[in-house]
Amino acid sequence: MKASLLDESAGGRTFMVVLATGDEAMTSLMSFAREHDVSAGHFTAIGAFSNAVVGYFDWETKVYREIPISEQVEVLSLIGDISLADDTPSHHPKVHAHVVLGTRDAAARGGHLLSGHVRPTLEVVVTESPRHLRRRYDRDSGLALIDPTL
Repeated sequence: MKASLLDESAGGRTFMVVLATGDEAMTSLMSFAREHDVSAGHFTAIGAFSNAVVGYFDWETKVYREIPISEQVEVLSLIGDISLADDTPSHHPKVHAHVVLGTRDAAARGGHLLSGHVRPTLEVVVTESPRHLRRRYDRDSGLALIDPTL
């Protein structure tokens, strides 16, 4: 993973983060956020994965159903946010991402990105927010959702 600060203004920063073959996207983005002290922001990315696991949130069971994608795919769109979770004692940032992947026959598959192994690159633009974003446990969904009032 390589990262470069592109801009710093109005209390926020913009970074270019480039992942290389073999990097796991979610782990790398979490490491980037910790290393650069990014606790609030959003990101977009394009590139490719050798394989990925996406999730579909099952409302009835309140768990993500894992859907493995075991082939080379284009990352057509990867969007997400970085925030802090109230239930994390160390207040480390959390990364939440959704992805649309293109297969060799031009079909699109997508969902909540659980993991993705980069091949050959993933180009990510991270834009930091000047204010922390916090997640709070939501009893109805069983998920930690962003609460903009915190």
